[in-house]
Order: sequence, then C-alpha cells, then structure tokens
Amino acid sequence: MKEQKATPDLNAQIAELTNDLQRTRADFENFRKQTDAQREQAKTLAANATVIKLLPLLDDLALAIAAHPELKPLEKTFKKTLSELNLEQINSAPGTDFNPDLHEAVTMEDGEGEREVIIETLRPGYLYQGQVLRATMVKVGHEK
Repeated sequence: MKEQKATPDLNAQIAELTNDLQRTRADFENFRKQTDAQREQAKTLAANATVIKLLPLLDDLALAIAAHPELKPLEKTFKKTLSELNLEQINSAPGTDFNPDLHEAVTMEDGEGEREVIIETLRPGYLYQGQVLRATMVKVGHEK
C-alpha cells in the first residue's frame, strides 16, 4: 500500500480542527472554573444567611448570661461554639479605639481629646470567617 502525502489543504484542515479542539477545551475549562466559583459563592451566601439568622439568638443568650450570674458556666461553651463556627465577637470593650470598619457609632459624646474611643456597647457585632457580618453598635466619646 502506498502512503499518501498530506496535501496543503489537508494540513490546513487538520490545523483548523486542532485549533477548534483547543478552543473548545479552553472554553470548557473556563466554564468549569466559573461553575465551581459560583457554587462556592452560593455556599458562602447560604452560610452567611444562616449565621445572620442566629445573631438575635446569640444576642439574647449573651444578655441572659450577663443578667444571670448562675448562667456564667454557659459562657465558656458559648464562646467555644462561636469559635468552632468561625464566628468571632468584635472587641468593643470600653476604651477600645473606635474603628468605623468594625463599629457603628450610634451616639457621639462630647469631650476633650482627639482620640475616639468606645464608651459603651449597645449591640455586639460579629466577624464571620474574618469578614464583618454585623458591625457593633456603640456609643463613642473622646479621649486624650
């Protein structure tokens, strides 16, 4: 049997089909990556929505623990559970520097000094996986 030599037309057709195949593979890979990213985003949004719905319960539990000393043993479990959920309460202890990225100033007390500090926490705020889920509502004052 004789071998046939590829003609220039056949070579061009092979090159075109090879390019089409490479583009199709690249398109599919891009589609797969985009789908994976969308799936992860949906998971994150669902987790955020679930945790946001838990915040009023967490607020009530924190108030109950503060109001009833006999519930103090629950505080350790409460903080451990928050940690396991990657949910962290934002530091808003009196004297802490006010940070508008983390704190929402509800009132501003007049005073001397240039440094803005937290005077009182009105509602705790939370970080979820390092991102602000809800800012802490605080009263702010001035300190030297």
